[in-house]
Amino acid sequence: MKSYLQLSEVGIDFPTPKGPFRALDKVSLDIAQGEFISLIGHSGCGKSTVLNIVAGLHQATEGGVLLEDKEVNAPGPERAVVFQNHSLLPWLTAYQNVELAVKRVFKGKKSKAEMREWITHNLELVHMDHAIDKRPDEISGGMKQRVGIARALAMEPKVLLLDEPFGALDALTRAHLQDSLMEIHADLGNTVIMITHDVDEAVLLSDRIVMMTNGPSATIGEILRIDLERPRKRVELSGDARYNHYRHEVLAFLYERQRKVEDIGAQKKSREAASASKVRLASQA
Repeated sequence: MKSYLQLSEVGIDFPTPKGPFRALDKVSLDIAQGEFISLIGHSGCGKSTVLNIVAGLHQATEGGVLLEDKEVNAPGPERAVVFQNHSLLPWLTAYQNVELAVKRVFKGKKSKAEMREWITHNLELVHMDHAIDKRPDEISGGMKQRVGIARALAMEPKVLLLDEPFGALDALTRAHLQDSLMEIHADLGNTVIMITHDVDEAVLLSDRIVMMTNGPSATIGEILRIDLERPRKRVELSGDARYNHYRHEVLAFLYERQRKVEDIGAQKKSREAASASKVRLASQA
């Protein structure tokens, strides 16, 4: 597998009154072009921090990120982010919200007619062309998120970064958007990194699931490859033994193996503290 996006030994410290807090430590991951990767783990395990480093919103203290062998050190339109909050401007229509991104990326590259066609095309991709002239307060939460995805896709990003994009939605709306995302990924072949807390969502959508250990010094605990044929149908998969096996593996990591990792870490810290105490006593003797 040729690496398209590469995270190499990424670590990051955040300043606190008590000194640096190590949020991530030695995170390494090679992602192929067109792969769909999900990051999953308990709250505070650094998933969003990983995403923000790939987006260029945070700078790694150690290590770094390469996209097509070029260093990522700042935000750029080739990496579009969709947050849990749709972040649409309330005084603009769905069309105008997408237009903002298109003008930023394609000004001077596309004519007005080409931009208009491109904006409409991306709203059609997320099934929002019927609400093209509606403002955010005139559409549902799921529709707002669709517009947010259309805005990100309209930038023609090499990497689509999704930070729990469906987390605030009801179960039925979430399912519809998951299906739409699978359709879009099949059509466009984008490289996607998605943060989720939903095990079923991760198994349904992903080529690989990256399971994070708890912080501080969070890192990659395990990586699970999902060998399920595409296109995937949720109803058919619910009775598929492989699907349920993958689901069990993720749950086992989150609720069993993660606890063992924490116990090993606690034992290591205890040994280090005991060793340090012996050294201090020896120096005082």
